[in-house]
Amino acid sequence: MPAMPQPYHHGDLRRALLVAATEAIAESGPAALSLRDLARRVGVSHAAPAHHFGDKTGLLTAIAVEGLHLLADELETAGGDIHATGLAYVRFAVAHRAHFEVMFQPSLLHFDAPEMVAARQRAGQALRDSLDDPRVPVDDRENARLAAWSIAHGFATLWLSGALPPELGDDAPSAAAPAIDLLFGR
Repeated sequence: MPAMPQPYHHGDLRRALLVAATEAIAESGPAALSLRDLARRVGVSHAAPAHHFGDKTGLLTAIAVEGLHLLADELETAGGDIHATGLAYVRFAVAHRAHFEVMFQPSLLHFDAPEMVAARQRAGQALRDSLDDPRVPVDDRENARLAAWSIAHGFATLWLSGALPPELGDDAPSAAAPAIDLLFGR
């Protein structure tokens, strides 16, 4: 009886594709990402990424979902302190740049996919939980949430684009702290 050919085994191919995709996005941005290039990076057939994600939008959605869960993990460490939450948000953006670059671009994603909705809800809840901070007036928490998110997100975006003055140094959370302090008068 002839030996059966062994199936190709990559290990956790889905994970390898996600890692390679985040590396590619960090290098060139989400617009330049292609499934063919991704397959070449990982050393698999050009059909392999499509098997796992369907298309580029599916791949970017998986990256966004992963990023939102990582963001929620980071925000949950802030312990209900809105200042610590802002710093955690900036820290996440710098540490997970590729995820950050895709998470808030609905036009690139299957934004209404169930896993995306669940991840957005989890990250949103982690952000809302930071508003248990006694410095935030109860009757103004939604506005405070929007202001805090806007400042942290805006700072992170400016930092990652290199638009901030170099004299701020090279530690994003430390550089962001004074701006976040202004919001709630630490």
